[in-house]
Amino acid sequence: MHPESHPLPAPVKRLLSLLPAAPGSRLFATALNLALAHHLPDDVRAALRGKRLRLCAPDAGVAFDFTWNGSAFGTAAHSQTPDLTISASLRDFAQLAARKEDPDTLFFSRRLLMEGDTELGLTIKNTLDAIDGPVFELASLVPRRPGRRHG
Repeated sequence: MHPESHPLPAPVKRLLSLLPAAPGSRLFATALNLALAHHLPDDVRAALRGKRLRLCAPDAGVAFDFTWNGSAFGTAAHSQTPDLTISASLRDFAQLAARKEDPDTLFFSRRLLMEGDTELGLTIKNTLDAIDGPVFELASLVPRRPGRRHG
């Protein structure tokens, strides 16, 4: 399905676009640290170091700016030009994160766009492809309480 077949309602998009950028980027960087940072090989960590990245969902009116400092993801200033911008609909990003959609299919159908350092973009894509299973599973992001069994 094409993203236009599931557009966000205009009031939801307007509300999301009014949110300040920094808190969203901070939450996104935290999620990346919890779900992805431990999967990054040393060569990818080196390639990401100091790079400014932007993940943009134009249909939702949101963009997350972040960087890798060598040991963790953190926020980057939205006013700075990113080294790499990756854009897609919110729905397509969710499908990618759940491994229900292939990035190459989205890229070649122009539903996933990369601007800037495309070599870095391919490094990120290949790194995510090498990870078994979904990268962002909600259950893995929720802290577990000590002494509780999870089955």
